[in-house]
Amino acid sequence: MSGHSHAKTVKRKKDASAIQRSKMFAKLSKELAIVSRESGSDPASNPRLRMIIEKARSFNMPSDNIDRAIKRGSGEGETAHLEEILLDAYGPGGAAVLILSITDNKKRALGEIKQVVDRAGGKLVEEGAVRWMFARKGVLVLAPEQGSFSQDDLELAAIEAGAEDTLRYQDGALEIICDPTRLSQVQEALAAKGITAEEAAIEWVPKERVALSEEDQAKYEAFSDALDEHEDVQEVYSNTAS
Repeated sequence: MSGHSHAKTVKRKKDASAIQRSKMFAKLSKELAIVSRESGSDPASNPRLRMIIEKARSFNMPSDNIDRAIKRGSGEGETAHLEEILLDAYGPGGAAVLILSITDNKKRALGEIKQVVDRAGGKLVEEGAVRWMFARKGVLVLAPEQGSFSQDDLELAAIEAGAEDTLRYQDGALEIICDPTRLSQVQEALAAKGITAEEAAIEWVPKERVALSEEDQAKYEAFSDALDEHEDVQEVYSNTAS
């Protein structure tokens, strides 16, 4: 579920054990509930909910689980108070990190996430301390193999569809950025040309990226994976170059 490596997300889809799938479904359920509560439970009029439903299906989440999570958020069925919190932190090598959490117990989540950060040699900092280094953006990830489209074709199609010119390749996939309000439009424009996005989401994107040393990068990856394992951590965003 982490935003730091789309390739790892895809690998988890393929290799997930029953326990890992259960964790993914729990996180996706929280996200579905929060978004349906905040923006409405009808995916036809709620593009963000529609994208999360697509993401849940890509993880083979059962339709009953998806429907139950949406009803939970809209006030039908069993309910629990879920709260979305965004934490500013520094990780190994001084990486700026944003940690998105959805939890029904803020005090517990904060304490446990702080322990993970502290053990990695990082630190939680006050709200906004690193957030200014990021911008809220729409992000689409295109697989490099798209029929007869070459790399240049994909890049041109992305720009023509309304993406910003800050394209980058990560783990072999083309990551394109756009205004968050235009994410669905860009995705639909690409689909009309026969280009499918593997992922589409609204994320915190760093304004500038920094390269870590090999040693610090390895520490950062372990740190990010440890955060990913926490049941209340939805996404981890950083300004690392890879």
